[in-house]
Amino acid sequence: MSQTISNALFGAIGISAIAYCLAAIGLNVHFGYTGLLNFGQAGFALVGGYAVAMPISNWGWSLWATIPVVIVSSAVFALLLGIPTLRLRSDYLAIVTIAAAEILRLLVSTPKWVNVTGSTDGINSFTNDIQNTIPGFLDEGFSLWKVQVSPYIAWVMVLGWLLVGLFSVLVWSLMRSPWGRVLRSIREDEDAARSLGKNVFAYKMTSLVLGGVIGAFGGAILVIGQRSAAPTSFQTQFTFLTYAIVVLGGIGRVKGPIIGAMIFWFIISFSDSLLADWTDGSGFNLPSWIMDSSNFSFFRWIIVGGGLALLVIFRPQGIFGDRKEQSFDVR
Repeated sequence: MSQTISNALFGAIGISAIAYCLAAIGLNVHFGYTGLLNFGQAGFALVGGYAVAMPISNWGWSLWATIPVVIVSSAVFALLLGIPTLRLRSDYLAIVTIAAAEILRLLVSTPKWVNVTGSTDGINSFTNDIQNTIPGFLDEGFSLWKVQVSPYIAWVMVLGWLLVGLFSVLVWSLMRSPWGRVLRSIREDEDAARSLGKNVFAYKMTSLVLGGVIGAFGGAILVIGQRSAAPTSFQTQFTFLTYAIVVLGGIGRVKGPIIGAMIFWFIISFSDSLLADWTDGSGFNLPSWIMDSSNFSFFRWIIVGGGLALLVIFRPQGIFGDRKEQSFDVR
């Protein structure tokens, strides 16, 4: 059990938690603060991931040189996505954004660009130079109870949590500025904001760009931590899990995505380790007709899905959300 808890604690602060936390912070800007029903956050994460992997792998760039590429490429994608879609109704916007993310994923999967994007195999050989940037205090990595973390993963985690802190402070500051108050007014009543002379389209566009850039850094951390940029990492499931994290932590709250991501991945890691122990043939074991070692990983999603369903029913605003400000209508 101690190993299971150790794995769960590491999952709560590990690479996946960081990447999805950043994606959720960006999605919270879109949906939680502006009311944009963006179902294409996986597309922004894909842009960020490949904006890091491609220059390093193909042209020998350093990790730090790819930061402007991540920002510019995700901003351009937001502009291309937002100009024709931000005047659409919410349900149409959701359809277009999820389609755009899938189109982008299929484009990097095409065999025609295998020398650049790696096609379906992705880009795998680009992290060797990144290891040279590991600072001295992480030469031994660190241990979290019974989990030993390598120096490379420890360095990526440090970078990731620094980005989480930076973007959280940025969003916290912006949402308390006049710009952030206009976003909230657009979320509550777009026509009222427009009647007060606000350029609703421009505010929506800046929100889409900001949230997209933050989400792109989530994708960058994910591919650096996994040492691979593959299209399978950015399927529609990525966006759905990000929404689950936003809802879990609290919609329209700065700390919501952070706590939501940590709780979400703690549950995933804990249930994964626990179910693996229950099907490995030693100690307590579930009957094979219920679950065995070949299918136990699917049951974690049943656990998470059931928990989220109960959350939406009994606390639709999430753990830290405010029912008066933002909640789902579950009728």
